[in-house]
Amino acid sequence: MTTTNTTATASRAPRQLHLNAFLMATGHHVAGWRHPDVPRDAALDFAQYKRFAQTAERAAFDAVFLADSVGIRSADTSAALHRTARVSNFEPLTLLSALAAATERIGLIATVSTTYNEPYHVARKFASLDHLSGGRAGWNVVTSSSESEAHNFNRDRHPDHALRYERAREFVGVVAGLWDSWEDDAFVQDAAAGRYFDPDRLHVLDHRGTHFQVRGPLNVARAPQGHPVIVQAGASEPGQALAAQTAEVVFTAQQSLSGARAFYAGIKDRLAQYGRHPDELKILPGVFAVVGESGAEAEEKLQQLQELIHPEVGVQLLSQVIGGFDLSGYPVDGPLPRGIPEPNGPKSRFRLVTSLGYDEGLTIRQLYQRIGTARGHWSIHGTASQVADQLQEWFEGGAADGFNLMPPTLPGGLDDFVRLVVPELRRRGLFRTAYAGRTLREHLGLRRPPNRHALARESGNARAA
Repeated sequence: MTTTNTTATASRAPRQLHLNAFLMATGHHVAGWRHPDVPRDAALDFAQYKRFAQTAERAAFDAVFLADSVGIRSADTSAALHRTARVSNFEPLTLLSALAAATERIGLIATVSTTYNEPYHVARKFASLDHLSGGRAGWNVVTSSSESEAHNFNRDRHPDHALRYERAREFVGVVAGLWDSWEDDAFVQDAAAGRYFDPDRLHVLDHRGTHFQVRGPLNVARAPQGHPVIVQAGASEPGQALAAQTAEVVFTAQQSLSGARAFYAGIKDRLAQYGRHPDELKILPGVFAVVGESGAEAEEKLQQLQELIHPEVGVQLLSQVIGGFDLSGYPVDGPLPRGIPEPNGPKSRFRLVTSLGYDEGLTIRQLYQRIGTARGHWSIHGTASQVADQLQEWFEGGAADGFNLMPPTLPGGLDDFVRLVVPELRRRGLFRTAYAGRTLREHLGLRRPPNRHALARESGNARAA
């Protein structure tokens, strides 16, 4: 496969932001499924997902992004008024494989946990998706956040946070090693000589570590991208360390420009410890954007959604986001109680949300309304120009390399952004008018990683010469 070092090309071109479409069937607002314009059966309607992906592709987004959990949280099923339509969804790699056939250029990023999977399976599935899509696969590495997931995998409780990240580091290393099982030119397919592959280009991993024993090799040829793109979404200290060592894209939740700048600089500064350049990692905060033809229309759209949040649902959501601490016995118009214990789940989101409540003196109702939009991610609303102003400020102000767009509802929220904001970003020279490449790496300006074994042989030959 012929490759291009797109990082060098991108460094000479004007810097432009990256956009992913973070797809949830009914949108990201906690009450989005209740909106009159949202299809009731969208969660298991492939035609809807196909429409969403093709809309994002027409706008030349870098990728579509899918979250995932391998369990249903008790908060999603315990109330008569269920908080979301997310208790029944497609498995992400299955869905993206179908979307690969319905799209041509847009990247396809799936979330898969390192806590409740095995490296060989994950390596094989993502390599297969990369082949099926012609080089558009990305893996969002998570360690899982819900105690309920443990109960589906022979466990009574979720492994401790530190242990999950220790396992994740080894897991990612094993997967990367399996992706290098075959060199790019291994399959010679010489019919005349009866020689299908060159055994000298096949490499057995034979990994024996703390958590895994994986012999290999992978039974899939090397992926078109070399390695599918590695995405990481943890923002705790162990999460940032894992990202600096292994990730090529970071999806993060930030509430303020100052906080986003600090996170951006902190992650980029860590890269040197691993011999990496800042351009080798793209940081994409989540953004929940409500867009209107006028400011008043945008405000009206947001308030319509906020009024659909039932108080019981809002309290359940907030309880879940702060690690499962039950707020149902506290006055909804009273303050967030002090002394809430830090959870074994996502620590960075717990700190972000509780700090928001304490620092701004928000009531429980006000706080669940704030996070009901996007669970702690940055929420903005306004005209196309107003939204573009804020995105530009973060992008040019050292806070982001782009954004993971979280539409409030689907299809309407994505349609509004593509119709109104994307042309404004292009007018400012901040976003591409068309794809320049065909792979996700090319969209992101990331180099194609060389096969480690081929690189070692070339280095050895150079030293011998």
